[in-house]
Amino acid sequence: MLRTIVTVVFIAICIALVIVVMLQESKSNGLTGTVGGMADTYWGKNKGRSMEGKLVKWTTILAVVFFVLTVVLNMNW
Repeated sequence: MLRTIVTVVFIAICIALVIVVMLQESKSNGLTGTVGGMADTYWGKNKGRSMEGKLVKWTTILAVVFFVLTVVLNMNW
């Protein structure tokens, strides 16, 4: 019974992780970033408090939970 509950939570974490990763902006600027340079803007300085910063934090949390649940599900119990 416990294994079934952990499996359902694992599937929910997988779906949430995919959604959070898909919502993030692309990190590559292509030639625009190399030619124009990276300007320090208000948005860039406060990235941790922005929506992008929250998505990065949630991606990290979900990835850690994903790996922990993967190990738990692969144990022989």
